[in-house]
Amino acid sequence: MNSPVEIPFKSFILLKPEESTALYLQIVFEFIKAIQTGFLPEGTKLPGTRILCKVLEVNRNTLIKAFQDLESQGWIETLPNKGTFILSQQKQKSKADFTVSKEPISSDAAIGFSFQKSTILENPTEISSLPYQFNDGLPDLRLVQTDVLARLYVSKLKRQKTSKTYEQILLRSHSNFKTHFSNYLNLTRGLRIATSNLLTTSSHEISLYLVTKALIAKGDKVVVASPGYYNSNMTLTNTGAQIISIPVNADGIDTKRLKEICETSKIRILYLTSNYHYPTTIPLNAKKRMEILELANQYGFIILEDDYDFDFHYDNNPVLPLAAFDSQQRVIYIGSFGKSLPSGFSYGFVTAPSEFIKELEKHQNILEPGIDVIKEQVLTEWISEGEAHRLSKKNKKIYKERRDHFTALLNEKLNGSIKFKVPQRGLAVWVEWLDRFNLIQFQKECAANGLFLPKTILYQTKDLTATRLGFGHLEKEEMEKAVSILSSSLKSIVGL
Repeated sequence: MNSPVEIPFKSFILLKPEESTALYLQIVFEFIKAIQTGFLPEGTKLPGTRILCKVLEVNRNTLIKAFQDLESQGWIETLPNKGTFILSQQKQKSKADFTVSKEPISSDAAIGFSFQKSTILENPTEISSLPYQFNDGLPDLRLVQTDVLARLYVSKLKRQKTSKTYEQILLRSHSNFKTHFSNYLNLTRGLRIATSNLLTTSSHEISLYLVTKALIAKGDKVVVASPGYYNSNMTLTNTGAQIISIPVNADGIDTKRLKEICETSKIRILYLTSNYHYPTTIPLNAKKRMEILELANQYGFIILEDDYDFDFHYDNNPVLPLAAFDSQQRVIYIGSFGKSLPSGFSYGFVTAPSEFIKELEKHQNILEPGIDVIKEQVLTEWISEGEAHRLSKKNKKIYKERRDHFTALLNEKLNGSIKFKVPQRGLAVWVEWLDRFNLIQFQKECAANGLFLPKTILYQTKDLTATRLGFGHLEKEEMEKAVSILSSSLKSIVGL
């Protein structure tokens, strides 16, 4: 193996000091990418930090901070008097405390072919067995009325007639479902769509994938907000799009910056979560909504509006999506339905001009060729009989109580250490920490006390230390324990 000093780090560790992402995090991301793509194979000995910081032209403290993060994630290992080495994937898994499978593990050496590996679509989801856990705002599946759904499903199976062909049953059932579902969306979200303007999918993620597949070519410029939604950013980046980030301020994305970009570049798509920005929970105000629609008409870009959490709003007059005011057919609206239902019953959807929906159906026929007729019949009855509305109303009351209790706990236990706004919708609170500390170190401290904080809810730059704390899945006693651990862990980290 070559000397570690001879490794051409500058050719694959590409740092951009002018970007908002903290430099140490850029180093972390670039090293992970280099390990995953094979530039730094298992067992590679890295140069000392003094040498490497000269090669990368960074401060030594910044590099040490990055190495500490990489070691905590299991990518590298420092051995006393020997040096720092790249770990194998097997060691990374054991450090991450994954459950060891009893199934035999295939060796890469046995693979007789090559294939393309994506470093963009790495699954960021982490699993933990700790007793208390935060997430980025998921519902509580303990509130699901599985008995009602089960009865409906069984009754539909029993009543299924065989007097018609499967194709006839499929066509009629799906058409009936789309009619009821489009009416439901028109009623709840102020849309004016027909069934020809609607595509239903098995998940929100499939909806986004289909839309980006049909709309974006390699090199197209796509504007996203920063900070943004990690899942959608992965999907957008995977298309080969050129991603342009614009900041989010107190009333939504910076429309002045958006206009400046439009004046100098041809924008294909603006992706935004307008009603409830992910991750900061900030709604886009009325003035900016109109500005964005006008800019789309003026500069000819598409608005891809992602309304991922419409189901959870806590007032009687929810903010309607931009799609409800789109007179020029510039908005493609994607969302989800039934997030409080078991995973097999939830749906994703797209609303758009009918010609575009027809195109999406071509791609969907490859990815999702079959339709679960019984599932659609159950949900049709669920909607038509008002059960969906009743369950939504009941759950919103519960989640509102949880939100109020959770924010009261934050004020009580972390007063003087955080700032946040009580969200008007959704199942998460955006918390900005007033002290500057390493969130990875904070994550470890919380884990030692029995609380899991996944990396996907941690946000840290040179100007920001923030966390998106999901509360929807927690009952009051669980909240109290979790927030107490946050408080005690913070005191340990910052020395209060």
